[in-house]
Amino acid sequence: MLSDYLMIIYMGLPATFISNFLSAMLRSTGESRVPVIYFAISVVLNIFLDLFYVLVLEQGVSGAAVATVISQYAAAVLLLLHSLIRYRNLYPSAGELWPSSRDISDVFSYSFLTCMQQSVMNFGILMIQGLVNSFGVAVMAAFAAGVKIDSFAYLPVQDFANAYSVFVSQNRGAGKPDRVRKGTRSALLVTVCFSLVLSVLVNVFAAPLFSLFMDSGESAIIEIGKGYLRLEASFYFGIAVLFLLYGHFRAVGRPAVSLVLTVISLGLRVLLSYLLAPELGYEIIWISIAVGWICADITGYVIYRKGKERSSE
Repeated sequence: MLSDYLMIIYMGLPATFISNFLSAMLRSTGESRVPVIYFAISVVLNIFLDLFYVLVLEQGVSGAAVATVISQYAAAVLLLLHSLIRYRNLYPSAGELWPSSRDISDVFSYSFLTCMQQSVMNFGILMIQGLVNSFGVAVMAAFAAGVKIDSFAYLPVQDFANAYSVFVSQNRGAGKPDRVRKGTRSALLVTVCFSLVLSVLVNVFAAPLFSLFMDSGESAIIEIGKGYLRLEASFYFGIAVLFLLYGHFRAVGRPAVSLVLTVISLGLRVLLSYLLAPELGYEIIWISIAVGWICADITGYVIYRKGKERSSE
């Protein structure tokens, strides 16, 4: 059953690639709402098709996979038609289909470094998860639920960073450094303020948030989870600034710096956790996450300032 589901889902990978590529292209033109609308249509279609295939046709897991793939291709087709009608000039002509060696090199280097960044991130998370598991079921369950809440909580901050990255790349390409500087200040202010409000809300509602994942009888897990969530939430500004730094360095053509910041953030997290947690307890793992964010932020700021000084010379 699982193999059938995966085989069907893998058939949707071309649609995912096309959708992501075209949505990035549209955002680069400043048209950010259109991809959201088409992806929303895809989600609604997926829900209805899930109900149809699972409840009406009784196809179970395979039917759910088919519904997902159809909705993915629907989004890809809508984005393709929209871009062909509105932005035909962005598509290459027959003589431009074969890219230059420099273009290939740039795309490969950016893609390779981004892949490395994601690989380092996932590898570090796996190592942390392995250490967390050694502290028992209660800590493992609390951490798993806390990470889910974390990911949902600072998802808007990631979107701020993505929008900021597009803004910087557009204005940098247009030769408007003043707008980049003003946009950077505005993005930093909005993102930090939002993350601070979010920190307060998560701290106040930590217990109700955990009750969404745990029964009221799981008091030990909830207590551990509240401690994790309140500590991490207090430092959401750290991950918010780090996302902005990732977006900035990608936008200015320095993805290697984003990789370095990821290595620092996760490297410190893993190093401190494995060195200190066995002796001092699992709480060190929570603390190490915040320490990794802050140290990566400081490093990124230093690199950012040096880049500004060079550009002004």
